[in-house]
Amino acid sequence: MSADFTSIRNHNEQAVFAAVQDATDRYPGLADREDLLADVACVALNRLQPRYIRHKVDLAFYQTERERAEHDKAVADAVDYAFGFVQARTAMRARA
Repeated sequence: MSADFTSIRNHNEQAVFAAVQDATDRYPGLADREDLLADVACVALNRLQPRYIRHKVDLAFYQTERERAEHDKAVADAVDYAFGFVQARTAMRARA
């Protein structure tokens, strides 16, 4: 019998994906580039400590309000950084 690990996921993924979508109006040069938005999400996720959960309620139950606020800020900071990073790399490639 083998274990089923399909219910395990990184809690940051959905938060980052939503934050990337919400920030696209601030980055019009990237907003319509799905490939670059995926790059932004990857860069942002790599800046965050993974938080693996099986059920969303698992983390919500154990986090304090302060921890939730810190997480939200960390996600926002990582996404802002990632947009800047991808935007700069895209501009460098266009000049080359």
